[in-house]
Parts: sequence; structure tokens; C-alpha cells
Amino acid sequence: MLEKNKTYKMVIDDLGSEGQGVGRVDNFTVFVEGAVPGDYVEALIIKVKKSYAAGKAVKIIKASKDRVEAVCPVFSKCGGCHLQNLSYESQLAYKKNKVYNDLKRIGGIEADVFDVIGMDYPYYYRNKAQFPVQGRGGQPVIGFYRKRSHDIIEIKECFIHNKISSQITDVVKKFMIKHNIEPYDEKTNKGTVRHILVRTGLNEIMVCLVINDKNLNHKNELVNELIKIDGMKSILININEKQTNVIMGRQTKLLWGKEYIIDMIGNLKFKISALSFFQVNTAQTNILYQTVLEFADLKGTETVVDAYCGVGSISLFLAPSAKLVYGVDIIEEAIEDAKKNAKLNGAQNVEFILGDTKKVLQENILGTGISPDIIVVDPPRKGCEPEVIEAILEISPNKLIYVSCDPSTLARDLSLLSEKYNVKKVQPVDSFCQTYHVETAVLMQRV
Repeated sequence: MLEKNKTYKMVIDDLGSEGQGVGRVDNFTVFVEGAVPGDYVEALIIKVKKSYAAGKAVKIIKASKDRVEAVCPVFSKCGGCHLQNLSYESQLAYKKNKVYNDLKRIGGIEADVFDVIGMDYPYYYRNKAQFPVQGRGGQPVIGFYRKRSHDIIEIKECFIHNKISSQITDVVKKFMIKHNIEPYDEKTNKGTVRHILVRTGLNEIMVCLVINDKNLNHKNELVNELIKIDGMKSILININEKQTNVIMGRQTKLLWGKEYIIDMIGNLKFKISALSFFQVNTAQTNILYQTVLEFADLKGTETVVDAYCGVGSISLFLAPSAKLVYGVDIIEEAIEDAKKNAKLNGAQNVEFILGDTKKVLQENILGTGISPDIIVVDPPRKGCEPEVIEAILEISPNKLIYVSCDPSTLARDLSLLSEKYNVKKVQPVDSFCQTYHVETAVLMQRV
């Protein structure tokens, strides 16, 4: 048995589900942070369990041919990225294997998985950044959380977010220092500025300060500085006075400009508010939705149900090729945004329904005799509720398209759906470059 706080030498031959290197000592599995497949490392053991140990690489004795130098100087400390030290080609191979292995191991499904569709330049792709703010030595510190902690690593430049984010956080920091505006302290629930939200769209920028107050002192001066940035269209404050890890509060106030910005996926325009859910990688989302459209193979006569529709992006993508599309979501603001987006894009054949997905499928679909040809589901990371799976099996559409951001819950749900459906196509898309996350679209056909 390995001992905690001792070092061991090992070859890394795999990656774990969260991007850690996997090695073995006397056939005992060790997850090694900071290591990549092909490395020969010396690792310090920090945790020992019955069936595995966890450690961190303290010395790279011989580097893997797939190891690269991370572009970010705080990569080893920040918890935002996981794979910057692995070549991009190897990242894509890892994600393909992750999808394949989860489907087989968790779901009992052995299916061909297409190569992951990656980006030509896998940096600066995120259209949304949420920077926590803390105080240190009397100064505000803005960045991202250190791995497995709530201590902030100050970030001068983030290599996966839009480049404008650094300029915006610099403006806010100088504003806070000048006017002695306190950062939020989550232990005492004191202080003002909690987070800085930056959203970017089609040459449009939104900034929203999340504050532990009902008002922001000297806000006009902050507005005057921010509007000097090209593309600034929306400046807001969001009020969150609760002692919670939830970032956004329910109330948002407009300080300047519009309450939303515009972004495009393909030829479709979307209004994005501070609280809207919207895919963070616009370019790859276009590829993902094109895949969904290809899988649907619509002829213009089909009725489609888009479950967990959010702001209606998939619904509106499918609408021009379908007879009728029903979008379903439990979040009222999302449905309101979806209706606005339908109007913005002139979609006449889409109906958005507010409600719990499982109840809507039972009552609004089955209960009213609607017989969809295709159901599309794009659930949160936790996957579909069992009742949603049951409702889909009862409705029994000819095709089912499952869009997932978590291969493990995808595998679990596909296993349940295999009662009536066969997996036909599996297409992963790299929407979260430099991390272990991956989007996947799966086509299922009724048996």
C-alpha cells in the first residue's frame, strides 16, 4: 500500500475523467495532477483510498512527446483549465476515448464514436466570463479560484476567455481602488463587489457587476470609463445579498445602454441578457447545432419537441426545416427570451411552453395527442430526470437526438433509452477547449 506524503516514480499511461494523469505503482492506480500520458514522473501522494491514490507531479523525469508548455503562467494553480499541458491533437483524442469508454462502461453501449470536431485556434473562445472578486492586503484581487479552493488566483490574461475581459477587469479594479469600494467577503457577508460578469456577442459587450448591495456608489464614473471600450452596449448591476455560492441574484438593474446584447449562431440572432443561458463557444455551437440539424434530417413535415430548450437556440435552428417545433423549459426567463428570439428571427412555427419538462411531456404532449416525430433533449450536466426518460419512451418518437455536456450522465440515460432505441451516430464537439469537458450529439432511432 502506498503511503501519504511519500514520493513514488511511475509512468503515466492514461488520463482520468477530470484530466489527471493515471499511473500505477505495484499495480495500484494513482491519479497524478500535472501529468500527461507518456510522462515518467515522480509524484507526491496526497491521498490514499482503498482502490486508488491521488497525488501531484513534483518532477517530470522524462516528458511525454505529447506534453506541451502551457500558454498560461498560472495554469498549474488555476482551476479553470485542465489540459493546457497536453497537445491539442491529444486533447481531442482523449475526449473521443472518454465518450467511447463512458458509453461502454457506464451505459453498456458499444458504438462507433466519430472524431471530435475541434477548433483551428482553441483559445480566447469563451463569450462569457464570471470573475470572482476578493480582498487581499487592502487591494481587490480579480481572477479565478485556485484548484479545490475559494482562494483567488489573480489573472492578468485568461487564454480561454475573450481578450476584452482583461481590459474590463482592469477598469473595475482601478475604479474600486479609487473609491475604496470593498470586495465581498464570503465568510462575513460584508463588502460590495462579488463578481464581474462579462458577455460578448456580435461585436457587442455586456458588463454586469454582481454586488452585495442595492446600489453601487460612484456608478456613473464606472460607466464613463467602461463606455470608452469599443463595442460596449450594456452595463448593469445584479443584486445578490445572500450568503451563498450562487453567483447571480434575481434582480438586475440597467446602468447604461441596453438590457441585452446580440449574438449569432449561424444565420440566427439571439438576444442575451445577464441571466440568459447561452452556449459559451459560439463558433463550436454552430457546428454542434448543424450536427443536430443533420441528424434530424427534416423534410418539412415533422413535428419536433425540443426539451430543455433554454433561450430557444436549437428550436429556432430546426424550425425552418420542420413543420412545427415545441420548445420546453422550466425557467421563466429562458422561455421569455426564447419567445423574443423567435420574434427577432421571424419564426412562425415555434411554440414555447413554460413548465417542468416531465410534466409538459406528459400533459402538453401526450395529454393533448401531439405526436412528435423527433424529440431533442439538451439537459443540464446532471442529465435527464427518470420521469423524462419514461415520458420519452411512452411518447416513442421515431428519432431521438440527445445533446450532452457530460459523457457519464449521457451514458446512463442512453442505457435507459436503449429499451426502445438504438444508437446510430455519436458526434463529440470540442466546445470547451483546454478543459476535460466535451459536448456530444447522439442520434437514436426507434427499434
